[in-house]
Amino acid sequence: MSQTDNSEIPQIKSRIGAILRATSGNFLEQFDFFLFGFYASYIAKAFFPSENETAALLNTFGVFWLGALMRPVGAIVLGAYIDRIGRRKGLIVTLAIMALGTVTIAFCPTYATIGVAAPAIVLIGRLLQGFSAGVELGGVSVYLAEISTPGNRGFYTSFQSASQQVAIFVAAIIGFALSEAMPAATVAAWGWRIPFFIGCLIIPFIFFLRRTLEETPAFLAMKKHPSTSEVFSSAAVNWKIIVLGMMMAVLTTTTFYFVTVYTPTFGKTVLKLSTQEALIVTLLVAVMNFIWNPVGGAVSDRIGRKPVLLTIACLALVTAYPVLNWLVAAPTFGKMLAVEMMFSFYFGVYSGTMLGALVEVVPAHVRTTCFSLAFALAAGLFGTFTPFASTWLIDHTGDKASPGYWLMCAAALGIVAALVIYRGGKTIATRDVVPA
Repeated sequence: MSQTDNSEIPQIKSRIGAILRATSGNFLEQFDFFLFGFYASYIAKAFFPSENETAALLNTFGVFWLGALMRPVGAIVLGAYIDRIGRRKGLIVTLAIMALGTVTIAFCPTYATIGVAAPAIVLIGRLLQGFSAGVELGGVSVYLAEISTPGNRGFYTSFQSASQQVAIFVAAIIGFALSEAMPAATVAAWGWRIPFFIGCLIIPFIFFLRRTLEETPAFLAMKKHPSTSEVFSSAAVNWKIIVLGMMMAVLTTTTFYFVTVYTPTFGKTVLKLSTQEALIVTLLVAVMNFIWNPVGGAVSDRIGRKPVLLTIACLALVTAYPVLNWLVAAPTFGKMLAVEMMFSFYFGVYSGTMLGALVEVVPAHVRTTCFSLAFALAAGLFGTFTPFASTWLIDHTGDKASPGYWLMCAAALGIVAALVIYRGGKTIATRDVVPA
């Protein structure tokens, strides 16, 4: 790729500041996503009323998943925009779309007030969020990779995922305080909206942070940026690495949505633990996720991506179902915490490694599009489908540990992807459709 003299290109003034500004949008996305999962039973009653509680919950998680199906569309459309126009401008646009979806859901009237228009509006909000999320994670990961110091790409990119855990921690704290301050009936009636309103209030501050974001030196170094058609051509040519990248990312997305979005529902409706206990577990999971992500990235910087990816995926494959079976046999707060801590370790170390790996294996000049598309497919087809799949498996098999099978499938895909991508000790080659 042709470049200009690096001495002429502005350098990032403060990498810590750049990391905070870049990852601020992740906070809003995951804050809202977690709330949607934690208050799923209340959202189901407000927007998808049904005499069957499981059916209402499935409808809610179905809308959650349908929003995620917009991720691949957002990855292609917005990814091409970011690869063409710049990381900074693109991340501001994605934040605007995400904010619009958040406000739509927060202020939507209930089914009892406006009828079938209510679930339709909620779906529109989720579609907007999914469209934005399709490139938000990829855009931030690429940004962090491009400002990283030599030999620390995995460590830097891991903060894309680590930053999301801050949102979950804050959301869990707010939820815990709400459950302590209000009767359960009040929370179910309207109190669940308060955290969503808080999310709306922090949007202006996040916009301020994003507007002060600097462009990456790597993007500025490109003499010519690809046109939209060139981005699409390159993505088509490299479809194999995109599919393998998706397979590699599946374990990240499924474990994440299991330990964060689905855990509160699993704890309350399946294990019959209290709301406070489910929240405390989720809060501690967020703390450990934040710690394990940079650990995974740093370790993979030292020993390589392949050993870490294979080790965690193999552990997940052989332990996912047995530990859930142990948990559901006699549920307690301590056992749920132990199991979730184990899955948190798997998620954090694997995710911190996978993000750096995915940035490295996609073509450089269209890395936002290809990274985002691979990750969006993993999240849309598998990750955000996890709450729905887990609820469906338990309902149709009668086995409360059956979500373990879903996690095992994700681990198997990760093993295959790592073996193929790093076959023979070499990373699979990509084909660039370089702009003329």
